[in-house]
Amino acid sequence: MKKNVLIIGAGGVAQVVAHKCAQNNDLLGDIHIASRTVSKCDAIIASVHEKSAMKVDGVLQGHALDALDVDATSALIRDTGSQIVINVGSPFVNMSVLDACIATGAAYIDTAIHEEPGKICETPPWYGNYEWKKREICAEKGITAILGAGFDPGVVNAYARYAIDTFMDTVTAIDIVDINAGSHGKYFATNFDPEINFREFTGTVYSWQSGAWQENEMFEVGHDWDLPVVGTQRAYLSGHDEVHSLSANYPDADVRFWMGFGAHYINVFTVLKNLGLLSEQPVTTAEGLEVVPLKVVKACLPDPASLAPNYTGKTCIGDFVKGIKNGQPVEVFVYNVADHAEAYAEVGSQGISYTAGVPPVAAALLVADGTWDANAMKNMEELPPAPFLTQLDRLGLPTRVKDENGDRPWNA
Repeated sequence: MKKNVLIIGAGGVAQVVAHKCAQNNDLLGDIHIASRTVSKCDAIIASVHEKSAMKVDGVLQGHALDALDVDATSALIRDTGSQIVINVGSPFVNMSVLDACIATGAAYIDTAIHEEPGKICETPPWYGNYEWKKREICAEKGITAILGAGFDPGVVNAYARYAIDTFMDTVTAIDIVDINAGSHGKYFATNFDPEINFREFTGTVYSWQSGAWQENEMFEVGHDWDLPVVGTQRAYLSGHDEVHSLSANYPDADVRFWMGFGAHYINVFTVLKNLGLLSEQPVTTAEGLEVVPLKVVKACLPDPASLAPNYTGKTCIGDFVKGIKNGQPVEVFVYNVADHAEAYAEVGSQGISYTAGVPPVAAALLVADGTWDANAMKNMEELPPAPFLTQLDRLGLPTRVKDENGDRPWNA
């Protein structure tokens, strides 16, 4: 049994994590939030109290922290008695926070693959470049490290495992589809950190097909998907974290990730990219100032957290999984639909942050009660999915299944 949670990061996803931890602090214990800017932690704490989210009286405290400093992070873990660390900070800090957890024995949970600021879209498999290099030491020291426990990656990995285990003897294809059919009312904005958002789409699109890595350009391959609630939506083959672990665990299946984009987003993105404004490499202005164009664009765009009050519409994210059962082809869609306005009413964040922030809390609860306290490094599809999907149902992200037998709750 583990308890006391340290949340790394204080953005929109961290706000959701804090609210959900507070709603379950009878099980999770003390809650601490750490960021470079402690005022952001304080704002989250104020929002938790405004919503009366604490289930029982307990510790909810903010801390100033440079999470790139392994010693400082280790000291904070020890000082707060935190046995579970939920890292929803920038992917740039993943390896530092993981090292601090290894040093202290705390369980580690993150929501995305580590990135280096000066590199974009490295050679696959991306996990192999960073996190997986710590597998042996996690196993030797009995450190629980759960990688990619957001929605995608995260929930969609669990959906794949559930669909394969439940509906088929062998799997032939996993197509992950992420659609945001909502509207934030701004001329242009990204739903999470603009720097991370743009970095995902400026490099090579890697998918796993026919037992090998396939390379495409962003927006080169599009497909119209007929989805529950949000209807037919155009999505494009994109590179994404979960492809890199699912392809390792299901090498005989084609694994692809598709994300929905409207024509306006594609047009603005293309102009910014062609002008060089999405580059992660520094340039020098006429005044002799060295700036990173991508960081300048980020500074000019709306803070994703500011979108929440006026966000309307829904998201639909899920897996189309194909395989063979008793010699016959089968296909199932395992999915969730989330509502932006409902998310804002509950936790003060928009739906994208909600879908990303609820799953790591579900994972933390399973670590806390021992169900997922694996004493090793695991990607989400390597853990039993049913307890996780059960927690998601309880926490506000219900799972549904659609196939030839109809559309129904996953456990119906």
